Amino acid sequence: MSTKIEYSFSTRREAELAVEHLVQEHGFERTDIFIEPQGSNNSVGEEISGSDAAAPLEEERDDAPLETPILVSIDLNDDSRATLVNDVFSEAGGNRS
Repeated sequence: MSTKIEYSFSTRREAELAVEHLVQEHGFERTDIFIEPQGSNNSVGEEISGSDAAAPLEEERDDAPLETPILVSIDLNDDSRATLVNDVFSEAGGNRS
């Protein structure tokens, strides 16, 4: 039986960290994990972070599209790994959708 797990993240950085933990530390295939804006508009999340933030000597940036949270989803064929995925997503700052 397949289980779909979805979490929303305030920043693109949090979403990508969650994915990298699943791939690099727990052996999930990157192609099985999907990242997209929660709404229909292009978005980097709801908060500035990572490369969207100004560098130390730069002026603050205002060109990052802060529209909606970032949605990360994964379809699991092995329900026994659902708790692991939920834990990784939660630790990275995600909220269950």
